[in-house]
Amino acid sequence: MTTETTTKGWDLFARACKVIPGGTQFLSKRPSMFLPGQWPSYFSKARGVEVTDLDGRTYIDMSMMGIGACVLGYADPEVDRAAKDAIDAGVASTLNAPEELVLAKLLLDLHPWAHMVRYSRSGGEAMSIAVRIARAQTGRDKVAFCGYHGWCDWYLAANLAEHEALDAHLLPGLEPRGVPRGLQGTALPFHYNRFDQLKAIADANRNELAAIVMEPQRGQEPAPEFLKNVRDLASELGAVLIFDEITTGFRMTDGGIHLLSGVNPDIAVFAKAMANGYAMAAVIGTEPVMRAAQTTFISSTNWTERIGPAAAIATIGKFRREKVAPHLIAIGSQVMEGWERIAQRTGLKLHTSGLPSLCHFSFEHEQELVLTTLFTQMMLERGYLAYNQFKPSFAHTSEHVASYLATVEEVFGILAKAITQPDLSTHLQGPVAQRGFYRLA
Repeated sequence: MTTETTTKGWDLFARACKVIPGGTQFLSKRPSMFLPGQWPSYFSKARGVEVTDLDGRTYIDMSMMGIGACVLGYADPEVDRAAKDAIDAGVASTLNAPEELVLAKLLLDLHPWAHMVRYSRSGGEAMSIAVRIARAQTGRDKVAFCGYHGWCDWYLAANLAEHEALDAHLLPGLEPRGVPRGLQGTALPFHYNRFDQLKAIADANRNELAAIVMEPQRGQEPAPEFLKNVRDLASELGAVLIFDEITTGFRMTDGGIHLLSGVNPDIAVFAKAMANGYAMAAVIGTEPVMRAAQTTFISSTNWTERIGPAAAIATIGKFRREKVAPHLIAIGSQVMEGWERIAQRTGLKLHTSGLPSLCHFSFEHEQELVLTTLFTQMMLERGYLAYNQFKPSFAHTSEHVASYLATVEEVFGILAKAITQPDLSTHLQGPVAQRGFYRLA
């Protein structure tokens, strides 16, 4: 069943599924993961924190803000102006865009441990570049990792050996079809804060590890000495330590979150927030490691276009000047505290987790997914794109938070009454949301 206000978007998505496998290019944007049959699916315009769908209905986005990419808010005028200037000057040429060097200096100034930079235009391919460089520099094949790092073969190879190897890292039941069987045994998972697991991998593969790949922090605090121990082990093994900052970069500080830990990697990878939604990604690293990029073939035409670097320069400039990171932390903290306070007041059992700028909650209930779907449905009816995740932007204000939390209190109150009834699903106007892409704490 579709609601009248979302007919055009859902009808268009149904047609898209006939010509685009999965209907969209990004798993996290599939409407079935939010509210099957009702999620607006497509936008006609987005500005600040407002998104207008194809039916002309405008929502306040208190969910993912472009899956974390639009850290300044949608259509930030300063960033858009830089992109338009780049277009007017010519996006592509036989020659190179000087913005590449300007951006490199910005990134290296923020990360003094790094000396060199390579670019791409998406996080997944940037991680593949980083792993390729690590393998070229060490002459080894195996990679130890924890967490989620994209769709590419080097990562999905973990599930060739053991079908459930990635289950506790992000993607339960993920099928590695299309990944060459010859990569079996080259991707070795461990859990965050489990140095003993990483040490066991190292002991069993001492002269074979090319890299240790991980997010320096995400859903939980690093245990005392954990990051330092990982750093020391990588140095001892001669393996390249790669910090995946695709999601965490430019959300808790000016640059990578690892800067707050005092532990430096050999390579750090950025995308998403660094260009406020424009396609841009960067691999930065120490000179001895990055020089290995010249010993292998890493090259692409569209990595030299001008818009991405221009947008990134403008984004990072505004991020630093306006002190965006403290704003994100403050807004995210207000929302997390609000979730907890309202849940306690309404009698719902709720667990919140994550960084303030990358926060989420889960209902502690046997029908948790039904409750989450019902929450999304009711918030949508009240004019919000809302989910059990929230990625604040610079465009979010305390007024937005107050209005949102007032609506959350109304909806949580309804949910608290609904869970006393035998079948929660009778409150849904469509199917329960699918769960194929989520992080485990």
